[in-house]
Amino acid sequence: MSPLRRTIHFTVSGRVQGVFFRASTKQQADLYGVGGWVRNLRDGNVEGVATAEEAILELFLGWLRQGPELAKVLKVETRELELQEFDVFEIR
Repeated sequence: MSPLRRTIHFTVSGRVQGVFFRASTKQQADLYGVGGWVRNLRDGNVEGVATAEEAILELFLGWLRQGPELAKVLKVETRELELQEFDVFEIR
């Protein structure tokens, strides 16, 4: 039996734009084998969608809560989505 795959939507708030957050998120997603996307929002937050096995998603979320060195993450909000499959993780 293969591990359960999930898709989540995430929104990261704090100092997360202009600090290489999207590029670093893609780098981590590629490292973990997470599919999906990430983009900046007009309100200064970053949002994205990620699909992976449950344990991998937890590692990825742990990284999102820290972010890259120059970021200051205040909050990460997530919600469950219907399973979506992605070939890669992209910056939008």
